[in-house]
Amino acid sequence: MAIESNADKKVQGVSLRALPKVSLHDHLDGAVRPQTILDLATQAGVQAPAHDAEGLRRWFAERSGAGSLTEYLKAFELTCAVMQSEEALTRVSRELVADLADDGVIYAEVRWAPELHVTDGLSLEQAVTAVQRGIEEGEDEADAAGRGIRVGQILSAMRQADRSREIAELAVAFRDRGVVGFDIAGPEDGFPASRHRAAFDYLAQEFFPVTVHAGEAAGPASIRSALIDGRALRLGHGVRIAEDLQIIDREGDEVQVQFGDLARWVRDREIPLELSPSSNLQTGAIAQWGDELADHPFDLLYQLGFAVTVNVDNRTASGTSLTRELTLLVDAFGYDLDDLEAFQFNAASAAFLPVEEREELVEMIAEGFDAAGRR
Repeated sequence: MAIESNADKKVQGVSLRALPKVSLHDHLDGAVRPQTILDLATQAGVQAPAHDAEGLRRWFAERSGAGSLTEYLKAFELTCAVMQSEEALTRVSRELVADLADDGVIYAEVRWAPELHVTDGLSLEQAVTAVQRGIEEGEDEADAAGRGIRVGQILSAMRQADRSREIAELAVAFRDRGVVGFDIAGPEDGFPASRHRAAFDYLAQEFFPVTVHAGEAAGPASIRSALIDGRALRLGHGVRIAEDLQIIDREGDEVQVQFGDLARWVRDREIPLELSPSSNLQTGAIAQWGDELADHPFDLLYQLGFAVTVNVDNRTASGTSLTRELTLLVDAFGYDLDDLEAFQFNAASAAFLPVEEREELVEMIAEGFDAAGRR
């Protein structure tokens, strides 16, 4: 299930890297540069599984190709181990903003779990402040280089732990200091959103935006809990909503589908799906449909009118970028610039921003696609 690397691709004569993009599902601890991991490991006295950046990339590729979310998540024990100081969190955040800008991203929401970064004595507040410092430094550097970008934090609580209410309160406390949303992450199967109902009740009372990892390692029941118990405005991955679709007939490009109640609700309410094609393949989230990217139900969901968005999930762990994910989708499904623009419009409309700022993002995307050469 290895995914081959793709160079920057041109579609209708336009470089995909040059296109303005919105990233909604980008994990901070899954995006640490390999050389940075090695540097921080030396400083923290952590034993790294490789001695150079290329060897570390190969190590991540082996972990990501294991075929299950549980195995995939083991790679983060390393990255979290080297991200336990304010300096480390600031550096990793600053570098991720630079990588996002280089990827053509103009708006991103970066998620991470503060509770995993306090084992060496940082407070939760210190950790969030350190990440925000790095984000702002990265934004300033990108602006100075002529690549404007804005990045917000999404704070994730670990669904197998019991600190979700505490992290929810932390997110609300920082809502005017860089935090734009709340999430639960970690092993999905067996840990539904209903276990964290108290946190979600609090967030609803505070009118604070929520996205929930659901429909990745578990099926429709997990998605249902994310929507009902979590009041999720978006679904982290959500790819297994396709299990609630029954294909009645297929003739050429025409497909007749019967919707289950859950799938119809998600489609009709335009609840955004934070799809991550490479990651979904690597973790086995799409195993029931096949083991190639062309088997991903992304295109089926798109053609049926679901609010699909394209994301990387974990840049380093999956060895990918948003440019590369779009390239893979173009190769698999023959999408053109109008399709790619639609994915960015969906993401911009789903951003945890005031409506006026979402509308500005949509305008920036349209202008950027035109400026890149699409007429």
